[in-house]
Amino acid sequence: MRAVITVVGKDMVGILAKVSGFCSEYSANVIEVSQTILQDMFCMIMLVDLKACTVEFSDFAKALQKSGEELNLSVHVMHEDIFNTMHHI
Repeated sequence: MRAVITVVGKDMVGILAKVSGFCSEYSANVIEVSQTILQDMFCMIMLVDLKACTVEFSDFAKALQKSGEELNLSVHVMHEDIFNTMHHI
């Protein structure tokens, strides 16, 4: 199972490191990352493999969202199947 993680917020040092470190704590493997800075806004899309994740998907998503809130970041975790269904034409 894979998930798409989006992160948006004011740019600061270490966002990628913090999000990927969080994933590592739960054994979620980062497969791909795309990030950009739009003026002073950090924007990232991350694809992670959750096969070895140590918690349920919903718990992982809630914990990552809460972690993002503590950093004043908007973090959204979406199961890959839902993402693909939403973007299928």
